[in-house]
Amino acid sequence: MSRDTLIWRIAPPILRNAHRPQRIVERNAIVYRRTPMVFISGFFEPLFYLLSFRIGFGALIGDVEFAGMSIEYAKFVAPALMASSAMNGAVYDSTMNIYFKLRYSKTYDAMLASPLGAPDVAIGEILWAMLRGFIYSLSFLACLVVLGLAGSWWILAALPACLLIGLAFAAVGMALTTYMRSWADFDWVQTIMLPLFLFSATFYPLSAYGDFGWIVQLSPLYHGAALVRGASLGVATWGMLVHVLVLIVLAVVGLTVATRRIETLLLK
Repeated sequence: MSRDTLIWRIAPPILRNAHRPQRIVERNAIVYRRTPMVFISGFFEPLFYLLSFRIGFGALIGDVEFAGMSIEYAKFVAPALMASSAMNGAVYDSTMNIYFKLRYSKTYDAMLASPLGAPDVAIGEILWAMLRGFIYSLSFLACLVVLGLAGSWWILAALPACLLIGLAFAAVGMALTTYMRSWADFDWVQTIMLPLFLFSATFYPLSAYGDFGWIVQLSPLYHGAALVRGASLGVATWGMLVHVLVLIVLAVVGLTVATRRIETLLLK
């Protein structure tokens, strides 16, 4: 038995049953090429926050202690905002866009009438949402370079972390969207995302939360922000593996639920 065959056999059944998810990505790329601004617009909110810290607010705070280093406040916040960009892109594409295709345009009904299956739909859409989040992060990284906040080449190591963040949030976002009953339910998306954005050690070190630090660590964005921050600043610890594991588990659970819900809603 070859090594590749062994890896394929121990892969989750959802991955083994997917044959053409790249066709979903290709289809979405064709649709979005006519509206490129929609594809990159979501990174502006974190960018405006970063500009406010860089220009004015950061001067009032001074330097921040992180991993035994004293760094400029804007450089401390920037990686977390980059992680937020990845989250925004993935969530925006895996929620309202998925809901419209599922409930109104009936896009998936047409796809499942072709050789595509439910795993192809779920994996393809999640990969596309992850890609959108990655492009948000890449655009944000370009802004960091222009603003002089990319202190070293280590910041490039944050890009794979942003891919993982996008994958986790895209999978969970699509899974939850399959349970949405109307557009009004999407009010919960912003209701959940805002606290995640504000209280995931995005703007303050974890130590600043005191006895409530354990609550912060329940946030998926906290693990993403910690991963991007450590990678961008060249800080490698064993704790990074915990952050990676949490995001992988979220991605696998979200993908599993999304696939089964697509099968339930459209094939049964």
